[in-house]
Amino acid sequence: MALNHTRNTLGEKIRIESVNQLSRGLVNGIDVQRQAKQAHWNVHGPGFIELHLLFDNVYNAAIEWADLCAERLVALGGVADGRVQTVAQKTELPTYKNEFKRGLDHAAALAEALAAYGEIIRGLINASAEIGDATTSDVFTEISRGVDDHLWKVEAHLRGE
Repeated sequence: MALNHTRNTLGEKIRIESVNQLSRGLVNGIDVQRQAKQAHWNVHGPGFIELHLLFDNVYNAAIEWADLCAERLVALGGVADGRVQTVAQKTELPTYKNEFKRGLDHAAALAEALAAYGEIIRGLINASAEIGDATTSDVFTEISRGVDDHLWKVEAHLRGE
């Protein structure tokens, strides 16, 4: 992978690895966005407005998570790739089923996506720290806190199930 020129003083090998890690965060973050919006659009039934608003909050947070990854990887000399085709090809998240009828089914599916994304991000925290990129590790730590917070809020709706 060829990087764009930057005056960033991290070594090229570290920057290449960080760009690859951040690309994973970006692709999977975009998938969380799309799954949250799918839930937002299609939720029905008891608790509709609470879930509708919650899913939109997750969507907006996931936009920020993906943006953090994209901006950091570009700052390191990479090229952000958030195209639909790329996300569909490279996502590591479970596929969101489009036949849910109950609001809590949407909540459970979104909780699964958030949990999977959180696991990926926690692995990236450690991986970026191990290669010597503390700043990228910090970006992933910030995302992890947000993912865990939103997972907690979505799961709260499932506790009575």
